[in-house]
Amino acid sequence: FSFVLLALVLQGHQSELGMAYGEDDHRGVHTTQEGKSLGVFICWLLGNGCLFGYNSMLTIEDYFVHLFPNYHPVRVITLTYQPFVLVVAAVFAYHEAKVNTRVRNLVGYSLFFLGSLALIILDLATSGRGGIATFIGVCTVVAVFGVAEGHVEGAMTGDLSLMCPEFIQSFSAGMAASGAITSALRLITKAAFEKSRDGLRRGAMLFFSASCFFELLCVVLYAHVFPKLPIVKFYRAKAASEGSLTVAADLAAAGLQRHTKPSVAPSTLKTTQPSLNV
Repeated sequence: FSFVLLALVLQGHQSELGMAYGEDDHRGVHTTQEGKSLGVFICWLLGNGCLFGYNSMLTIEDYFVHLFPNYHPVRVITLTYQPFVLVVAAVFAYHEAKVNTRVRNLVGYSLFFLGSLALIILDLATSGRGGIATFIGVCTVVAVFGVAEGHVEGAMTGDLSLMCPEFIQSFSAGMAASGAITSALRLITKAAFEKSRDGLRRGAMLFFSASCFFELLCVVLYAHVFPKLPIVKFYRAKAASEGSLTVAADLAAAGLQRHTKPSVAPSTLKTTQPSLNV
């Protein structure tokens, strides 16, 4: 996955060096390339953030099995997560043309962050003890992660699909790399406290803290950095000019006003008839 990221970033960087002020795409439209390399990297991070919450719950299951040996957390977490993803994604698929894409993504990434923070608070409040109440709290956080992914995955895929191909490729690569990154992070945090007293819980808390920080980073990147990239401004302004109703908030965040092409009624068109000289 690192090689995939490196190839995408280098490809975008070469395009940016060769075409600093713009290029013509395959449709003959003049596009800017400024900020493309950074945009590819941000898309990779956002792709990671889309599945980071769920993958972190799967990766930390050794801690949950230790806390809840009688509640089958390995099965229950998956069965709790999937229905919420399906229902939320189906609702947004039906109403996609009316939903503000920026608000949808911000709500999703914010839910990922709040859910990760809730796991830390829940563990601190219970002092690392199990029980049915704590398990219900964990399942509630899992459901929140499902709702968050239902918000983010479809919205980001649709938004990036209208931009340059490198963005959606990088986002997909980030989603694929999320599992490997969470697994490596769990190995590191578990090994760091392996020989200490209460090491399993300390490693889990460090893991939850890293996940929480990463989701907060995704919120900041999408809210304040990504929409201000020149190449992103170009594609969103182009989408608005073609009649898209879901990019108005994105343009406002970038400091742009939406301009639509005026339609000319057929009755206002002036036709000139050739004069005949006899």
